[in-house]
Amino acid sequence: MTGPHGTAFSGRVGWGSRPALLVIDMVRAYTAPGGPFELPEPGPALAACAELVDTARAGGHPVLWTVVRYASGLADGGLFVRKVPALAAFAEDADGGWGEIARPLKPQSGEPMVVKQYASAFFATSLASTLAAAGVDTVVACGVSTSGCVRASATDALQHGFRPQVVHQACADRTPELHAANLADLDAKYADVVDLDDALARLRGD
Repeated sequence: MTGPHGTAFSGRVGWGSRPALLVIDMVRAYTAPGGPFELPEPGPALAACAELVDTARAGGHPVLWTVVRYASGLADGGLFVRKVPALAAFAEDADGGWGEIARPLKPQSGEPMVVKQYASAFFATSLASTLAAAGVDTVVACGVSTSGCVRASATDALQHGFRPQVVHQACADRTPELHAANLADLDAKYADVVDLDDALARLRGD
């Protein structure tokens, strides 16, 4: 990075030898018409996620998924559901099926599903232990939203000693401006933001 801060930011953490793909909250609430978090154009990010999933599977790399889920009455939602009332759509007794993984994505048997109540996939979950036990050193992140759960999960991946690689075409947010600004800041401080083609090549072992 050039400018008043010189080279203070935007170093590279790079790829290790054992990547895993983390598909973050890519559920119907973001992709289906009328969803509580409906994105303006979810199609490209959804297609990019599907391509990453297929390539990771073909390469024998772990694929892990996250969803947000709350008990009936939101007793485990804490202050987060007060700050973001629309999260009530993820209560176990909510109508609409908004918490279902968006098609054409479909987790396979044996692929861990991380159920969380907050933004980060690492907060109060077993994700870090699961990745460590599998020998994973690199977390390839895709999903939604860029400014929320993707950002929080990538930041926590770094803090847990994993190399976060955020695939920019495979993430999306409620506005293009939020998406771009958060990718820029992630790339400056917490993760490597990478191109889809580069991530696919790495997962293929090219």
